[in-house]
Amino acid sequence: MCGTSWETSAAALFQNRFLVEPKPCPVYRRVLVKLSGSALLGRQSFGIDKDVLTRYAREIDSVAQAGVSVALVIGGGNIYRGVRDASAGMTRAMSDYMGMLSTMINAMALQDALEQRGLETRLQSSIAMEEIAEPFIRRRALRHLEKGRVVIFGSGTGSPYFTTDTAAALRALEIDAEVLIKGTRVDGIFSKDPEEHPDATRYHRIAGEAVIQRGLRVMDMTAFTLCRESKLPIIVFDVNTTGSLLRIVQGERVGTLVHWEGHADA
Repeated sequence: MCGTSWETSAAALFQNRFLVEPKPCPVYRRVLVKLSGSALLGRQSFGIDKDVLTRYAREIDSVAQAGVSVALVIGGGNIYRGVRDASAGMTRAMSDYMGMLSTMINAMALQDALEQRGLETRLQSSIAMEEIAEPFIRRRALRHLEKGRVVIFGSGTGSPYFTTDTAAALRALEIDAEVLIKGTRVDGIFSKDPEEHPDATRYHRIAGEAVIQRGLRVMDMTAFTLCRESKLPIIVFDVNTTGSLLRIVQGERVGTLVHWEGHADA
């Protein structure tokens, strides 16, 4: 019943003669979700945990079914970890290109998991891989999103020395996303590492300037600066908590919101 008037909803309830709990309307029309590749490890030392992949697909499906336009960027840490020893001593550029290929493996796995749930998807790559993905073309990506397709952006920015966080910020701005949602292993931004310090304080809402001044680790500075210059809000949440992504797009307070409305005040 999202988007209908009270009168229309009441009439429908009367006609059907039973009460139906109305679903909350999404507060965002278009989002970019940055997913952790490392989280795909699950309990494994490297590779893709099928259960985690399935959970990712289910969470994304719920948001798409709510009528939200969804784009995705996924890291490659789970794949790259398996070749990290082999990359020791390599030049940074060569190592980064290997990392970009790792993101494509995850992107393809996620695409398949989403399509098995009945979602229509498109995979775009910043590096030419014509047999498995479209090249990244901004207008084409926008068209896919307008048609209700989930768009997955792989291979980072296509250039070495940039992280997938930077790719996520860049693509979010290019597709006019209203928010960048970053999934991590912890539920938001804390005063210090909560995995090492149980007494760490979680921020529900914090100014971007305060994040910088306090040296809090949210994204690399290139990605964070892109968001800062364009006033793009960032939400950091625990990707392993079922239902969190849908709650975020419905406007519930989940994780931590990084805003650009003030200076050092949280």
